[in-house]
Amino acid sequence: MFTHTHRRLASFVLMAALAVMMLPNVAWAQAAACAQSTVVQAGETLSIIAGRTLGNQQAYAQIVAATNAAAAIDATYARIDNPDVIAVGWKLCIPASASGTTTVQPASPSATPPPTTVPDAGGPATSSPSTTATTTSDDGPTIEEQWAKRAGPGDPHPLSIEYLREQEYPGSPITIEQTLTAGSSYNRYLVSYQSEGLKIYAYMTVPFGTKPATGWPVIIFNHGYIPPTVYRPTERYIAYQHAFAANGYIVLRPDYRGHADSEGEAGGAYSDPGYTIDVLNAISSIKAYADADPNRMGLWGHSMGGYITARAMVVRDDIKAGVIWAGVVGSYPDMLESWTRRNTVPSSIPQRSRRWRQVLVEQYGSPEENPEFWASISANSFLEDLSGPVQLHHGTADADVPVLFSELLYKEILAAGKVAEYYVYEGDDHNLATNLNTALQRSVAFFDQHVKNAPPAGPQG
Repeated sequence: MFTHTHRRLASFVLMAALAVMMLPNVAWAQAAACAQSTVVQAGETLSIIAGRTLGNQQAYAQIVAATNAAAAIDATYARIDNPDVIAVGWKLCIPASASGTTTVQPASPSATPPPTTVPDAGGPATSSPSTTATTTSDDGPTIEEQWAKRAGPGDPHPLSIEYLREQEYPGSPITIEQTLTAGSSYNRYLVSYQSEGLKIYAYMTVPFGTKPATGWPVIIFNHGYIPPTVYRPTERYIAYQHAFAANGYIVLRPDYRGHADSEGEAGGAYSDPGYTIDVLNAISSIKAYADADPNRMGLWGHSMGGYITARAMVVRDDIKAGVIWAGVVGSYPDMLESWTRRNTVPSSIPQRSRRWRQVLVEQYGSPEENPEFWASISANSFLEDLSGPVQLHHGTADADVPVLFSELLYKEILAAGKVAEYYVYEGDDHNLATNLNTALQRSVAFFDQHVKNAPPAGPQG
């Protein structure tokens, strides 16, 4: 016989069962969201992991969401607060499928300390094999075909400084494509502009507050080599850009052609002028931006971005100063002799773009046989036209770019009667990881002196 006590007990059991069935709708769903788990390996970013596990590098937002959901019920999973900062050994939750390509923006840099104490930055990718995730197809024009499209017989070579000086760089109005989460003292945007008919995207920051009467000073931020199919504007260099943005600069970091959503072919910096042209058009575009001061412009470049910075500063006369970290700033003969990169050429660079040394020697002879040609394509031959002072930084343990390049450029700038500073970091690597804070402080101070507080007289004579 069912007594009153039995009924109460049965009712309690039923209610408990219902509660258990309803409660885990969230928890069970979170646990079931992990189709597999993975552990972060050295050199990996979330985009690389998304490409490896989901076949879609833009699906890293889903890994963030799934991992954080799993971490709420399983402490063995990592908690991802900033998609730019992950650590080797973290356990991540990989969802069942990449259902979309929505990009998670990194956490607001408001949590990032001032540039004097920049933490884990998710530093810039280098040319070391560990950062390579994909191999770019060799489908596309050869180096010779690229050159033939740009110049005919008797015209300056497309790699020459003369060629760059003969081109027009009208740029275009800056278009805000997406407003991102604001930083601690600046707004953040994905923007676009035009370069040779291509839509080029860029990551831009604009300080809070009332702009100066003439507009905010500007730094064009030229990033180093990152595999074009892996590159994402909201990954890498975030803390670096924050150092300048938090000190009252508009900062514009172009996504060179063929990178992320930018149109065009990623042809490589050293065999084609396209990346440099994109930066030259970025300068024209940001000069016309309403909040920018067109007379206070500086360039910052890392690695390959240093190569671009040096070239831009001998082509244009409106750049007040440049800062170059671990730059590929040797002359072309220096690059030919001292930068073979036999063990460091990323497979993500198409083979056709890696042939520039061979093709140049075959067509124009060696530097000893044809010194005039090799001088014509080297920015180092035009340093008397440098638009402003240059600050150089390089680590002696840089395994990617010879420290010799910065040493030579420093001496060449001084010999040309121009102003340069050179900082050597004993035992530091390509990203100046050990001395990051010091190098950023020096860079900010240099821009403050020569850009932000520059006299209105114009560029260095």
